[in-house]
Amino acid sequence: MPRLFTAIEIPPPVGQGLSFLRGGLSGARWIDPENYHVTLRFIGDVDDATARDVMDELGAVRRPAFDLELAGLDQFGGRKPRSLFAAVRNNPALLELQAEQERRLQRMGLEAEGRNFKPHVTLARLRETSPRQVADYLAMRGPYHSMPFTVPRFVLFSSRNSVGGGPYLVEAVYPLG
Repeated sequence: MPRLFTAIEIPPPVGQGLSFLRGGLSGARWIDPENYHVTLRFIGDVDDATARDVMDELGAVRRPAFDLELAGLDQFGGRKPRSLFAAVRNNPALLELQAEQERRLQRMGLEAEGRNFKPHVTLARLRETSPRQVADYLAMRGPYHSMPFTVPRFVLFSSRNSVGGGPYLVEAVYPLG
């Protein structure tokens, strides 16, 4: 089984709005809009038996649907910018969904996620892009806000090793509501 992670898909109208932010930043490898998502829990490379157990465990998640909104742009990497992203507005329902997945997967014996959860949509991977270029880009486009959208489900994605993110394959769908 390939590398697994859970995520929230970005609806096409919101993805289209994000795609208008592409360009104007040298050294950026832009993510294709059909691959935009909010990662909830990175699982990693697992064998087929563990993947089936993960799928079963995630099927027990019972949460209501909720609304989400993207608010602002930022970057990861500080003085060595490595990615550009749209931030997710603070949302308790999203945090609870992610925390439940984390608890369930740890009870299964998977290692805890090593990073703090910072919900975002990666827009571009950066290579040799100067902090000044990123700061100028963010100054022009940083106030971005999406329309609110309903999150009716989360998905289990698989990915293959590739450059630039994607393609991602939906392995399982988990309705909310």
